[in-house]
Amino acid sequence: MSLSENDWMTKSLELFSNGASFDEHHTAWQETFADEPVKPMWFPTDSSTSNIAQFINDRSEIEDYAALYKWSITDRPAFWQATIDQLGIRFDTPPTATVNLSNGVESPTWLPDAEFNIVDSCFQQEPNAAAIITTDEDGSLKTITVAELREQTLRVAGALRASGFDTGDAVAIVMPMTPESVAIYLGIIAAGCVAVSIADSFAAPEIQTRLEIAKAKGIFCVGSFQRAGRTIDLFSRVVAAQAPRAIVIGDAELRANDILFEQFLSEAQSLERPVVSAANTHVNILFSSGTTGEPKAIPWPQTVPIKCAADGMWHHDIREGDVVVWPTNIGWMMGPWLIFASLINRAAIGLYHDAPMGDGFGQFVQDAKVTMLGVVPTIVRAWRSSGCMEQFDWTSIRCFSSTGEASSPDDMFYLSWLAEYRPVIEYCGGTEIGGGYACSTVVQPNVPGCFSTAALGSEFLVLDEHGNEACEGELFIVPPSMGLSIELMNRDHHETYYADSPTDSKGRTLRRHGDYFERLPGGYWRAGGRSDDTMNLGGIKVSSAEIERVLNQTEGVNETAAVAVSDSGGGPSQLVVFVVPNTDCDKDSLQKRMSSAIKSNLNPLFRIAAIRFVDSLPRTASNKVMRRKLRAKMTESS
Repeated sequence: MSLSENDWMTKSLELFSNGASFDEHHTAWQETFADEPVKPMWFPTDSSTSNIAQFINDRSEIEDYAALYKWSITDRPAFWQATIDQLGIRFDTPPTATVNLSNGVESPTWLPDAEFNIVDSCFQQEPNAAAIITTDEDGSLKTITVAELREQTLRVAGALRASGFDTGDAVAIVMPMTPESVAIYLGIIAAGCVAVSIADSFAAPEIQTRLEIAKAKGIFCVGSFQRAGRTIDLFSRVVAAQAPRAIVIGDAELRANDILFEQFLSEAQSLERPVVSAANTHVNILFSSGTTGEPKAIPWPQTVPIKCAADGMWHHDIREGDVVVWPTNIGWMMGPWLIFASLINRAAIGLYHDAPMGDGFGQFVQDAKVTMLGVVPTIVRAWRSSGCMEQFDWTSIRCFSSTGEASSPDDMFYLSWLAEYRPVIEYCGGTEIGGGYACSTVVQPNVPGCFSTAALGSEFLVLDEHGNEACEGELFIVPPSMGLSIELMNRDHHETYYADSPTDSKGRTLRRHGDYFERLPGGYWRAGGRSDDTMNLGGIKVSSAEIERVLNQTEGVNETAAVAVSDSGGGPSQLVVFVVPNTDCDKDSLQKRMSSAIKSNLNPLFRIAAIRFVDSLPRTASNKVMRRKLRAKMTESS
């Protein structure tokens, strides 16, 4: 450990013992590492009990993390088999190999000839252990055991089969993240059906689009729910989306073929055990924004939950008996990720009943003794602004994690400080990856806002505009890796990820991803957001094309270009819209109409920070809008 590192360890302990403010901590940190190109905030002084350390200690041929990572990408079948063994994945029929690459790295066959249902691997903890920790209406903690969650899961599965849903049928779920939604999600998969994940924040047209793409035959939803003091009428949106038969929790004016959830369960017996099938069987359809206006439909086979659990085990250090909280939604990949990463690792899922912005959430984290807390950076910035979480004891947390958008180092330093300095695992990936490709670990120094490694079992390269490896540029993934998508339901998968992608210096096939990355000294990486036309708004991934499709229908608009702009401190992205008007119109009035259009037709959570009138949009020779030039223009003006 360097002199600066020793100084910081000593100073931080002294500051906490003296009750110093965050600003005093932050100043001391900046001064300690003033001459350092990267500024670590946490060091693995006692990580010997971590999952990675234990794995290394059990294998004499692997001496440290660098050797573990190298092994994980040079012998991928062996690494993934070891991971499966560590997780204890349950098979009815074991695979005959870990992976078959006879069809090439673009189309690997993972776990050939295996028969299983991934839901079985979610209930390996002893029956009376906690599976979900949540709150009652009065705020008191409520525990749902492994046995209770399994029973509810199999009740849902039995009711689906009794209601005529067959193996392979798509069944949608549009609900907030609750104990019921976890049981329903697992029950759909246990029944041999395919869960169609749809976010509860979507407007009716977006719900309808996803139902139609997935060819859903049924939908689970709630009549309404409370969030941040507001009542959200969700069922009316489901009806407006012309959804198929709905199974509804709570009060709602049902259509002729709909049914209340309790009645649905009462009319059938529980399934004796989950329906088994091949490893490549679809269990979930999720949606990720592309650049054509229609969301990409990404089917998850049974192997993707293994990737979720692997990242949870290796990079988030989730252990048996832990409590894992990540405010999210079943419609985004982090909802299913949370379920599999927690339960397969024999940990409990922590579910708070409301928005994670105030005292109630902080109290829940304290009382539930959360060990791993995930966030999106926007939440942390709000906590830092209000100071609302500083009153709580969060020292039960062993690590945080952050995903969804580029992090501000100062905000992540603040997050770590809230728990008397715990590492923040930066986590960057995607729905089509089933988890992350760039991460941090608890066995390496933690630098706020930075990644310290590629995810174990995966590899990426950063190339410049000429296709050469560089310290700054577009990121490409080296296949194969468990979790990477191999098909899309409504796109050509090869065209989307591989067509016209360069090969590396070894002649290996590279998979396009689109993130912009920068290498820092010491082996660290920093994300610079999307290098294509997809953006993150408050942790929600959306394409410019989806936004523009809605805005171009606004009266007075000829065409638009939507871009995401962050401030110089690396804060959350703000939506700025460049408008070519076709008539003289008032800018403020137009912005209000456009904001209303986005709320009604896309997502009520999206906000337009500003609009800019332009005579024309910059275009390439092939007539594509050059949104990077527009982003640069906003950066220069700020």
